[in-house]
Amino acid sequence: MMRAIQLPPLRLAVATALLAPATVLAADPTLGTVTVQAAKQTEVQQAASALAEVPGGTSVVDSEEVAKGRTATLQDTLAYQPGVFVQSTGGNDAAKISIRGSGANTSPGYFREGIKFLFDGLPLTGPGGTPYEFLNASGVNYTEILRGANAFQYGALTLGGAVNFVNHSGYSAPGLRVRAEAGSYHYQKQSISYGGVEGDLDYYLQADNYRNDGYRDYSLSKSSGIVANAGYRFSPKLETRLLLRYRDETHNDPSATTLDNALHHPRRASATAESSGAGARRPGSIWVGSKTTYTFDDDARLTFGLSYHDYRHTNSPRSPSNPSYWDWHDLGLLLGYDRVDYLFGHESRSNIAFTSTQHLRGGVDSANGNKTSLKQVNYKDSFDRVIALGNDINLVDNLWLTSGVSFINVRRKVNIDYAVNPNTTPFPQHVDYDNWSVAPRIGLRYEFSPDLQVFTNFSRSIDPPASWEYSGSGPTLPYIRPLVEQKANTFEVGIKGSHGIFDGSLALYRSWIHDELLNVQLIPATSTAAAVTGAFNASPTIHQGVEAGLNTRLWDNPQGDLVRWRQSYTYNDFYYRHDDTFGDNQLPGVPKHIYQGELQYQDHSGWYTGVNVQSASRTAVDYANSLYAPSYTIWGANLGYEAPKGNWKVSLDLKNLANKAYVTAVTPVYNARGLDTASFWPGDGIGAYVGVEVRY
Repeated sequence: MMRAIQLPPLRLAVATALLAPATVLAADPTLGTVTVQAAKQTEVQQAASALAEVPGGTSVVDSEEVAKGRTATLQDTLAYQPGVFVQSTGGNDAAKISIRGSGANTSPGYFREGIKFLFDGLPLTGPGGTPYEFLNASGVNYTEILRGANAFQYGALTLGGAVNFVNHSGYSAPGLRVRAEAGSYHYQKQSISYGGVEGDLDYYLQADNYRNDGYRDYSLSKSSGIVANAGYRFSPKLETRLLLRYRDETHNDPSATTLDNALHHPRRASATAESSGAGARRPGSIWVGSKTTYTFDDDARLTFGLSYHDYRHTNSPRSPSNPSYWDWHDLGLLLGYDRVDYLFGHESRSNIAFTSTQHLRGGVDSANGNKTSLKQVNYKDSFDRVIALGNDINLVDNLWLTSGVSFINVRRKVNIDYAVNPNTTPFPQHVDYDNWSVAPRIGLRYEFSPDLQVFTNFSRSIDPPASWEYSGSGPTLPYIRPLVEQKANTFEVGIKGSHGIFDGSLALYRSWIHDELLNVQLIPATSTAAAVTGAFNASPTIHQGVEAGLNTRLWDNPQGDLVRWRQSYTYNDFYYRHDDTFGDNQLPGVPKHIYQGELQYQDHSGWYTGVNVQSASRTAVDYANSLYAPSYTIWGANLGYEAPKGNWKVSLDLKNLANKAYVTAVTPVYNARGLDTASFWPGDGIGAYVGVEVRY
């Protein structure tokens, strides 16, 4: 639907004067009809417009904007996004990411939890969480971020919401594109892609290669992959798209170290990292998907999607004592129907969806250095299923009511098939947990103008435990933990949109959480074995915070020169509610205050340059709040050029200009008793990264 164009009085008068002769001459049969219409939105703009109709915190990241600098990891992709904490450790894809405190207590290198990741609306995340090898945004056109229950449309009922990567197609990335990046610590990345449209068929293919020796010792990371998709329009009403991703990844893990080492010897690996063989090997993960859409005569739409995910990996493959061999096969299903009606003259948008992800196969074999099995765990037939019904109705002019309810069925079938150590605990070695939950949602948004709105919502979220959290790879823990879903009620209020020189959003939220799933290091790493962590359901907790993002056009001129200032600020206040042991202590894992800002000048000829800053307050390391990672502020700069025709670009991205030693992430422990433990991940030192891209 095309939005009517509203002109200020002066422009309207001029337009009327210019069009008046055309009105008089319209009777002349020799003259054709002149039609004036708004410029067609890009796919990124269309996505932003759609998310603007969600009464809550959302944002869209344009990959073209990310490509103005280094594009190494998820940290680069999701920079400057309010409410999102993401830090890469060791230069590999295993970044730590948290939204609204989800997964804040999980160490880097583990499957991500509390956030649902998708490709084109099809699930990557399964009952075991999200493996990280596909989280590098290769071949992605844009990324949608829907915080908290605002991800309702994707069947994501988690506290953190959803991150949806939308792939390039033959329409968005036609022709040949070649890109190369290189920089400090032997960083290298190359990619080549080709896309096109042939009648009703479009196609896109990309191959990439990545290597980073890393800032720290023993942090080599290598990966390569393929992204492909093809779409076909059988008719104006029926279209389908097939998607494929493949990735081979391996990395060494320098592991967490002490605070003293992080600040004074940041390049050193942990004392036990190399001897314990810390690292991971993914010999070839595959994700394939299919999405078909049929539009009825009344514009109602039916969507059917399938996805299959095969991901095998070995943790600590060179460990002399405890390598673990994982094998996962997930099936995803999407069935959705949405339509628009008018009830008593009021527009009403309704949708119903069924989503499912299931382990067709899943398990881990923990072994010793001779590959003799010590423990075998099976997760087959665990699943997450959601039935969601939603509606948006225009109550009165500019006021919309959003309502919805989800029915969630969680099954966790976990069996310890073999354990060399006897189970001397009261906990079982087999569990078949099957439970239904209900999650309602209601929200309001009022539009002051087409570009500015206020919103509020109240929702319930359900976070099921990852299947492997019941019993993971540790051979010393031959039992299954008694875990249940994390449940939260969240209230949110905010404003988003644009006005004058400003474009941004502000959201305030508070979540009352029961049975929060927290992770803690149970057994520290030794010279021959990696650390062992475990999950547990906590006593009641509170997550509350502020998510603010603001882009300001400080100066521009008629030639197209521009000075802009973009900022994001996140306030994280996560704490216990009168816990018997820890009282009202802060939860560890993420800083309380996070700020990112960039001041950039863009010249109409294509040049741009800017400076940026990233700052974070101190971070609690343990639940006793006896140990903290210190606050930090680091500076960066960039310089680049994009040819006016768009056929080539070059960039220089400078990181941590002062070469400051700082801690980028922590691995939470139960109670450090104020002692310096190996829980700190040093951030990278000063670095320079060059990128060149050519398009034909």
